[in-house]
Amino acid sequence: MENLLRPLIVVGGSVVLTLVIGWATDFLLRKADERHHETPLWGLLRRGRIPYMLVLCAALLRGSYDEAQLLPSRDEGVGRVLTLVLIGSAAWLVIRIAAAIVETSYSRYASARAHRDPARVRRVRTQVTLIMRVVSAIVGVVASASMLLTFPAFRAAGASLLASAGILGIVAGVAAQSTLSNMFAGFQIAFGDMVRMGDTVVVDGEWGTVEEITLTYLTVHTWDERRITMPVSYFTSKPFENWSRGTPQMTGIVFWHVDHSAPVGAMREKLRDILRECPAWDGRAYNLSVTDSTPSTMQVRALVTAKDADDIWTVRVAVREQMLGWLADEHPYALPRVNTADAILPPSHNGNANGNGHRPSQDGVPAQQRRYHGNHNSGRPER
Repeated sequence: MENLLRPLIVVGGSVVLTLVIGWATDFLLRKADERHHETPLWGLLRRGRIPYMLVLCAALLRGSYDEAQLLPSRDEGVGRVLTLVLIGSAAWLVIRIAAAIVETSYSRYASARAHRDPARVRRVRTQVTLIMRVVSAIVGVVASASMLLTFPAFRAAGASLLASAGILGIVAGVAAQSTLSNMFAGFQIAFGDMVRMGDTVVVDGEWGTVEEITLTYLTVHTWDERRITMPVSYFTSKPFENWSRGTPQMTGIVFWHVDHSAPVGAMREKLRDILRECPAWDGRAYNLSVTDSTPSTMQVRALVTAKDADDIWTVRVAVREQMLGWLADEHPYALPRVNTADAILPPSHNGNANGNGHRPSQDGVPAQQRRYHGNHNSGRPER
C-alpha cells in the first residue's frame, strides 16, 4: 500500500502545487497588467506561463524523485527524462522572458519616435528581430549541449571532441561557407542600416516592401502580392534601390510623346490643375518641360512630388491618365500621328526650278513625277 500511495502523493502533490503557483503568478501578472497600461511587459510575460509551469513541475518531481524512490529499478532513466524536460522548459522560459523584455523596449521606443523618425523605428525593429533570433539560437544551442552532457557517453567523448574541434571547425567552415557569409551579411544589414523591415526597395527590377529579415534570407513583398526570398548576402554584394533611405519623400517622372504643335504652356497649366485636385500630391514642387525631339514627335516630361513611394505612384498614374484625356478632348491635333501630307517644296535658287515651279531631280525628272506607275505587274518604276 505504501508503494502505491507514495508515488500518488509525490506526483499529485507536485502537479497540484504547480497549478497553484502557476495560477497565483498568472493572477499577479494580470493585475499588474491592468494597473500599468503604459507598458505591455506584464501582459507579455503571461505568454510564458506554460514553460513556467513545466519548469516548476519538472523541478518539483526531480527534487522529490530521489527521496521518494518511486521506481528503484528505473531511477536513472526517469531521473534523466525529468532532467531533460527541466532543461528544455527552462530554455523555453528564458526565450519567452527575453522576448517580452525586448518587445516592451521596442514598443516604448516606437511609440515615442514613430511620428518623428519612422526610418529610425524601422531600423531598431530590424535590429531587435535579428537580436531575438540570435538569442534564441544561443539558448537553444546551450540547452542542447546541456542535454547531451547528461549522458555519460557524451561526457566521456568530450575530451576527444575538444581535441578534434579545430579540424572539425575548418571542415565545417569550408562546407558552410555560403551559410556563414549569409549570417555575417545578416549582422551587417542589421547594424549597418543598409535595409530595414518596411523599406521600399527595387531588386532585380521588382518593386516591393521588405517584409522579413533573418540571419540568412530576406523576404520582399511585391506590389502584386508575391513574395521574393533572397539571400541577405545579395544586399551586401550587389547594388539595389532603397526608396525609404533617408526621408521617404520622392520625385516622380511622367513622359508624353506629342506632336510638335502641342500647346506646352497649356499643358503646364493643366498639370497644375490636375495636381491641385490630386490628394496624393504633397504640394512641394512640379514642373513640365520639353526634354527631347524626334522628326515626328517631341518628348514632354513632368516632374511631380509625393510624401512616399506609394503616393508617387498614385500621382504619376493620375497625371498621365488625365493629361492624355485632356489632350484627346481639347487638343486632338497635339497627339502623335503619321504625317501623310505632301511635302512643301523649298523656294527655287539660281534658276534651278523649271517654268512651272517644279524642282527637277538629278536625273532630269520632276520630283512630283517620280512615282511608281505604268507596269503594275513588274512592280518596277517606269524609267
